[in-house]
Amino acid sequence: MINENIYRLLEKELVVALGCTEPVAIALASATAKKYISERVTSISVKASGNVIKNALSVGIPGMNHTGIDFTAALGMIAGDPSKGLQVLEGVTRNEEDKAIDLVQRGIVSVATADGPEKLYIKVEVKTATEKATVVISGDHTNISFISQNGKVLVDESRPGPSSSSKKADNPELTIEDLYTFITEVPLHRLDLVKRSVELNSAICKEGLLNDYGLRVGKTLYDQTKKGILSDDLATYSMALSAAGSDARMAGSTMPVMANSGSGNQGIAVTMPVVAAAEKLGVTEEKMLRAVTLSHLLSIHMKSKFGRLSALCGVTVAGASASAAITYLLDDNLEKMKAAIQNTLGNVSGMVCDGAKAGCAMKVATCSSAAVQSAVLASNGLCIPSTNGFIEEDVEKTIENFCRLGAETSSTTDSVLLDMMVNKQR
Repeated sequence: MINENIYRLLEKELVVALGCTEPVAIALASATAKKYISERVTSISVKASGNVIKNALSVGIPGMNHTGIDFTAALGMIAGDPSKGLQVLEGVTRNEEDKAIDLVQRGIVSVATADGPEKLYIKVEVKTATEKATVVISGDHTNISFISQNGKVLVDESRPGPSSSSKKADNPELTIEDLYTFITEVPLHRLDLVKRSVELNSAICKEGLLNDYGLRVGKTLYDQTKKGILSDDLATYSMALSAAGSDARMAGSTMPVMANSGSGNQGIAVTMPVVAAAEKLGVTEEKMLRAVTLSHLLSIHMKSKFGRLSALCGVTVAGASASAAITYLLDDNLEKMKAAIQNTLGNVSGMVCDGAKAGCAMKVATCSSAAVQSAVLASNGLCIPSTNGFIEEDVEKTIENFCRLGAETSSTTDSVLLDMMVNKQR
């Protein structure tokens, strides 16, 4: 019997997203607030946590020429459809972009850093001549935790309710063994969501290989294999394919991706190195889907401890997850899969997150390469020993140490990074 709790985790954490999830969440909050007003907007106030501001500051918006938190909030107000969740900006036109820019230029939108410990927090307050609506998203990119209209509270998740009692049931304590057992036993027809993740993420990666998006990291790496500068091996193909998707997404492609744990780049980096390995190794579609499922689940497992947002780059988690899944393709041995996680975390653990941007594609490429390297080493019986650094004998304890590194250093690191980002000399 398969573990239905694990299946529900997949359904909860694999979500189709259009654009970088932090600015999209700001647009979602703004679009939701719009539902509660009927007059012409006189002001839009955005307060967000430093982690959200860091990721929404300069990343591309799907189909748009402009970027910025103020612009995104205005665009959500003008044209966002909150019923679409993380696809709130789907179908937005250039005419609507012009209207959003007009709001920004008229000084109607203000942006500030929110106080408080929450790493994922967005508060949008919209006013008209006689009305006011406030919407808060917190904890999760689509979790609308507070709504008020003209001072009347309509939603407040801080109050006790049935959701609080079910939280533990919705987030069960699982082990890597549980996840491995699940992917070996789950009927293939139950993996349609995973198959969809492969389809969506493959499509945007192929788009990035063919066209000039962002820094063109993936396309450049791929083109160099044709010229003989780089070898057309598993590591290079994995880097190129995965980075190409990030190139396109960070540059404002209008193609959706399947996000993992609230991150589209993580969804790409969890999926595509495994797809690349499956192609190079010539495995069956079934084995590929089971491997991608394992990668998704390992990432969800680690991110539940790591947090939605952090001072450390979440693609490092994706790299470790993909590495274990590639090891599954190379050598279906659970202990070697654990070794692959140990190897990857011991390699790329210090990579900081300095916001969502074109350069994220390089980090995706780096972690994809590390995933392949770690998998090859692990499949040959090699693992970083527990005498090294924060690596423990038990992989679960290594994961806890890695997540502790992110959690306990986040506040200072984030503060320094954000200060550097907003106070550059231009």
